[in-house]
Amino acid sequence: MQAEQIRSFNDQLEKDMEAMLPELEAIYKDIHLHPELSMQEFRTAGIAAEYLTRYHYEVSTGIGITGVVGLLKNGEGPVVMLRADMDALPVAEDTGLPYASTLKAKDEEGMVVGVSHACGHDLHVTWLMGAARLLATHKGLWKGTLLIVFQPGEEVGRGAQSMIDDGMMERFPKPDIILGQHVMVGEAGTVGHRAGPILSAGNSLRVKLFGMGAHGSAPQTSIDPVIMAAATTMRLQTIVSREIAPIENAVLTIGALQAGVKENIIPNEATLKLNIRTFNEGVRDHILSAVKRICCAESAASNAPKEPEFTSLDSYPITDNDVAATAKLAEAFLVQFGDRSYETPPASASEDFSIFGRSWNVPYVFWFVGGTDQDTFIKARNEGRINTIPGNHSPKFYPVLHPTLKTGLQAMTTAAAAWLDKP
Repeated sequence: MQAEQIRSFNDQLEKDMEAMLPELEAIYKDIHLHPELSMQEFRTAGIAAEYLTRYHYEVSTGIGITGVVGLLKNGEGPVVMLRADMDALPVAEDTGLPYASTLKAKDEEGMVVGVSHACGHDLHVTWLMGAARLLATHKGLWKGTLLIVFQPGEEVGRGAQSMIDDGMMERFPKPDIILGQHVMVGEAGTVGHRAGPILSAGNSLRVKLFGMGAHGSAPQTSIDPVIMAAATTMRLQTIVSREIAPIENAVLTIGALQAGVKENIIPNEATLKLNIRTFNEGVRDHILSAVKRICCAESAASNAPKEPEFTSLDSYPITDNDVAATAKLAEAFLVQFGDRSYETPPASASEDFSIFGRSWNVPYVFWFVGGTDQDTFIKARNEGRINTIPGNHSPKFYPVLHPTLKTGLQAMTTAAAAWLDKP
């Protein structure tokens, strides 16, 4: 659609969009109150599936365990895929909201954890439900096919691939474009887009280091895995600072160091859990190799009885937006949002969204929607302390509902309209 058509399209949706906001707010708060861990999103998937059925989509459920796909054909034209992720995090909420989650659940390791939508996926689901309804009830404005995808397991990097492995590419038409969005720290009411890499690759590892336990009073009879883990942790920090060029972007974080249970017992083993973020595949491969080299070398230096054990916890590819498709999206956003649409710098967070585009070999675009109270964000920006605003995955993270709810809805329908044909 051209600029005038985009403007006309959105103008005709505006009245219904405003009328829908109370319903969508109620849906959002319900999902926020009932978060579900990765690959366990049965309730959320059921809500999404029922909603799509109500608006006459052909609905398929249980794809990749809990994934939901809605198909709506409306004449000849492009196939446009819109995607939202559904899962919550093992994070106890500390927002003080009247609709804050107090839920606890067992994670994949059997640990009881607090659960909350500390990354905003509840808002993503709500946005996509609203966009699906608007597009279904205004079929006279467009032609083509909509593929509405509610994806499980983004937080563990398995959801998109699980849907692909469950025959998604064989069961549904190949999209011409795949579109997705994420709420982030940023001024509410704004949208940020970027051609090329917008999110980093992410790799998480568990490294088990082996020692020899002993009484704390006789350390000479031990091979101390705590010392081994501490030395390894410090040495791993030199990979980015001394092996990666300053012009490259990379992060290596040790998020967990676990060893022992009692102060006077030297344990047999220690475990490190680490996370790596990169924007270049060569840099990623170098860091992964260096991690193994350093862990093995520190183990050898400690005279460990055997080499470390490495386990991949998750792996995310770079989210690398198609240049031409991003230009098309940016043009449509300029029409809809004016100066509230801007080019964003890349973020070091990671997503498995691009797996759909990579698997189908079609262009995709992913963008950000600001969710921070406008006055709060502007004040923090002016004072140079944006980093103090609780971000995604913080127990205190939450998006302000207005105007964020409407902005994300407008962004999704505007993006879809940029590719759908006009009757």
